[in-house]
Amino acid sequence: MLLLDTSVWIEVFRKRRPLDLEALLDFEEVVTCLPVIQEVLQGFDDQRAFQLAREAMLSLPMVESPLEASTFEEAVGLYRSARRLGLTVRSGTDCLIAACALRNSLAIVHRDRDFDALAQVAPLETVSL
Repeated sequence: MLLLDTSVWIEVFRKRRPLDLEALLDFEEVVTCLPVIQEVLQGFDDQRAFQLAREAMLSLPMVESPLEASTFEEAVGLYRSARRLGLTVRSGTDCLIAACALRNSLAIVHRDRDFDALAQVAPLETVSL
């Protein structure tokens, strides 16, 4: 199963030359989590585009819903572990997304260097597009 990061969804939803996700992976393998949905949807200015994206995102299978305190604690641990190794993780939300992936044995498909750093401190499977 694949958890697509916000960095991939941005490419899918862009107006000009959107990323053809179905040409790259089996869409039946795609799941999401609430932090990804939040990041994706907060980026829309156009109401119609927002509504379409919202409908699409909420129709995907969702993991870690509701989010529990232990998921946040795992995200904190990932961030702190990376920092101890001198790795910079720019987004606490990426740590939360990584925690969701780890807790559900999911690979993260991304275009974001934070996940490569997190994969150095945890058994996180990543696929960089």
